Amino acid sequence: MMTVEESYARCHDLTREHYENFPVARLVPKSIRPYVSAVYAFARTADDLADEGWTASESTAPDGRVFTPQERVAALDAYEEQLDNAAAGRPLEEKYAWIFLALGDTIKKTGAPVQLFRDLLSAFKQDCVKLRYSTFAEVLDYCRRSANPVGRLVLILHGHASEQNFAWSDQICSALQLANFWQDVSVDIKKDGRIYVPQEDWTTFGVTEAMFSQPPATPEFRRCLKHQVDRTYAMFNEGRVLSRHLPFPLSMEIRLTWLGGQTILDKIVSRDYDTVSARPKLNGFDKVKLLQKAAFTR
Repeated sequence: MMTVEESYARCHDLTREHYENFPVARLVPKSIRPYVSAVYAFARTADDLADEGWTASESTAPDGRVFTPQERVAALDAYEEQLDNAAAGRPLEEKYAWIFLALGDTIKKTGAPVQLFRDLLSAFKQDCVKLRYSTFAEVLDYCRRSANPVGRLVLILHGHASEQNFAWSDQICSALQLANFWQDVSVDIKKDGRIYVPQEDWTTFGVTEAMFSQPPATPEFRRCLKHQVDRTYAMFNEGRVLSRHLPFPLSMEIRLTWLGGQTILDKIVSRDYDTVSARPKLNGFDKVKLLQKAAFTR
């Protein structure tokens, strides 16, 4: 069994390999960098289990085998059992000890609620089996578990936890998750057959399921997606004040987060809400502009 220090080191190595997806790890204070790496390693591995049913850290690959949704949920159930063991100080299985030794230590030293990690896992499990959402409330409940815990954990690890900060963070994180949903319409339907646009709005705007996979977007689809984009803009605007109450560099990261999400929405608007034909994405020039805007926006 490895030591806690060795566990943190391996989590840091994983985080460093994925800096492009987790740039905040470069800017956090050195004193909490190990904790951030442990949280990232936990979430990254859970994401792999949800997508594939196994991870690159396994000793042997499954020889091209495709795991069923139920098998992926079972893998996440076993992973959650190790989370509970780590939080309770019980013995860990060797397979994921490299994550949970560090995560258990992080939970103990920072007071991060275990429920936030359980919420993340419940969202990963849901993605394995749920392909349609009846109402916007259902979509927001998914965001509450898939996105909001990340923002809350960042605030906790940085020492800026408060109910007001959590409320602002929840708005930003949910809005960012929603922006990604509207951005990825063409990707999600092809990959998993999943649609996050709530079915209650299909009825309101006259949208059919076929419209999600047959480009170009119809007028009905465009009006429906405009409705989603408009309320997502409103959520970003409600949460943006958070950065004014945080010190640098965390304030800069928060501004980059909501500005990046709003830029995704801007690109959707510029395409006249057609995300059926292609996925709008940020390019290098967009990222430079985001850095400039984040430096001067409050």
